[in-house]
This record gives sequence, C-alpha cells and structure tokens, in this order.
Amino acid sequence: MFAGLRKPTELIVVVVTLLAYGCPVQAIVHAFGLDERTVASWRDRAGQHCEKLHQALVEQGNLDLVHVQADEIRVKGRKMIVWMGLAMMVSTRLWLAGTVSLTRDRALADRLMQQVRRCALGVGALLVCTDGWGAYPNSIRRAFREKVKETVGRGRACLRVWPQLHIGTLIKHTAKHRVIQVTRQMSHGVLEQATALLHRSQGGSMLNTAYIERFNATMRERLATLTRKCRHATQRVAALHTGMYLLGTTYNFCWAHQELSSVRDGITGKRRVGQVRTPAMAAGLTDHVWSVWELLWYKVAPPAWVAPKRRGRPRTRPLPDPMRPKRPRGRPRKEVLCSTTS
Repeated sequence: MFAGLRKPTELIVVVVTLLAYGCPVQAIVHAFGLDERTVASWRDRAGQHCEKLHQALVEQGNLDLVHVQADEIRVKGRKMIVWMGLAMMVSTRLWLAGTVSLTRDRALADRLMQQVRRCALGVGALLVCTDGWGAYPNSIRRAFREKVKETVGRGRACLRVWPQLHIGTLIKHTAKHRVIQVTRQMSHGVLEQATALLHRSQGGSMLNTAYIERFNATMRERLATLTRKCRHATQRVAALHTGMYLLGTTYNFCWAHQELSSVRDGITGKRRVGQVRTPAMAAGLTDHVWSVWELLWYKVAPPAWVAPKRRGRPRTRPLPDPMRPKRPRGRPRKEVLCSTTS
C-alpha cells in the first residue's frame, strides 16, 4: 500500500480511515490541503490492497457458512446505473463477497456466488436466502455443485448439486413505494431443514434477508458515493469496486460489532457488553481487533509461480544437462604459427 508514496505514513492512514468511515473526498481535500487526485489514488491503492487481503484470508475455503444472505444495491452514478452485489455469513456477520457490474444480469449473480463458494469449507448443510430476483436460484445451483463419478470405468463425471443445499426466496410486494406483503418460498430444498439451519445460525425464526439489508444500509452510510442524494456520485466503476473492498475489509477486521460483542445474562435475560469482537474474530480468522494501520501494513504473499505453457511441437529429445560443459560449435579456430630467426 505504501510503496512509492512520499507523504507521511501517518497522514495516509488518517485519510484512509476517514474514507472508510464515509468522509467525502472533497472534505478531505479541503481539510488537509491535498490534491483530489492524490486522495482518489490512495483510496484505490487501499482498496486493491484490501481485495488481495480478502482473497488471502477469507476466500480460502475454511468457513462453515451454514446460512448466507445475498442482495444487490442499485447505485446511481453520473450518466450510468451500477449494480453492486453483496453476500454475508449470518452467524458471524462476516462479509463474504462483493461484485460490481453495469448490468443486473446472470453474470453478476454467477460471480457473486462463485466468490461465496470459494469461502465455503466443503459439501455440507447450507441455506442461502435471497430476494425475488430470478437469476439467483440457478446461479446458486451452478456454484454449489461437485463432480460425482456415477459410472464405472472411463467416462466423464457428472456435476451434482449439494444434497443439503436449501435456497429461500423472499418476494416483496409493494404499493406506493411501501411493502404491503412478503411471500416466502423455497426455491430449492426442504423448509423444515432450512428452519433448522436458521435456528443454528441464530438468523431468525423464518426466511428473511434482514441481515444483508442491514449491511446494505451500512454500505450506503459509510461509502460516500452510495448515498441516494448527493453531489459526489460515482463516475468510475473501478472507484466503486475499490471503495467496496476498503469498506468491506475494514468492516470485517477493524470494526467491533455490537451484536457479536454482547452476551445475554443468564439471570436477568438482558444483554450486556462483553468481549469486543469483530466479524473476523467471530469467524476464527483472527484473535484481535485490527487497526487501519495494521490492515494497510499487512503483507500479502505473492501468488505461486506457474511455469508458462510451452508452445509448438512436443519435445522429442531430452533436455541437456546444465552441469555438462557445452560442446563448441563450428570449425576450430586456426592458430597462426610465428617463427623467428636470428
């Protein structure tokens, strides 16, 4: 994050912290006397760093998801409409996935669900609750399936959906911009098993998308370009993408969650403040609350080197031994014989 930057590190951390809490770029420019392009560049660099950190720590297939909720946000930009898909793990309130697209189509849902799949531990019981968008059920089935060899001998393996996958859909009926009725139905799976997963994840007693909608409100509050009526609407999709990862990663590792930090008293039944916890601590990804300084200084390991694919015809001769001296090529060099007489 800080490679090649000449400004003091403390100033960069303060600016990134303000951006993560929803401070507009123009306010930071006037407060610190910085150039607007400098602040935007720091935001993009921090977002790219947070994306790598999210891939290195969250998308490693170590989470028992149990209950996932997904939804999308309609973002009004300058001369464009952008859609942001989000998904979270209900039991730990951990933000799992996010993607940005100019169109609300099947590709958006596929990318979002594939990112959630990379976080999952393996084949197991899983409940996914979404809204009434028709692209979600098939995208979830395509993401959560495994290869199964059903025939003996040679042949291609079949792709089968997880046997304990359940998809809950909520359809909201509105009139005059108000919700008048909510239809809950199962797009895949059994309602009784889905209800058991709801109680296991402490995600309510009936199918809902309340937790992801609450996270959507947090995104709109903390990301300045997502406010509904503003003078700083988004202009570039890349800036929205980096801002989403900056906010989501700080939400996972740096912000203490009130519901996760409170415990219920066994005598009075009231909730009181206990150990301060973040979603990453609840998911077992870390053991302490991170600071923004620690988040930006975290060193992500580079990806493993993959040998490039050799083009051309396959090699027939073995590779030469590098320890063996090379054989000289060409005709030997003629030496001039000189004779001296006295």
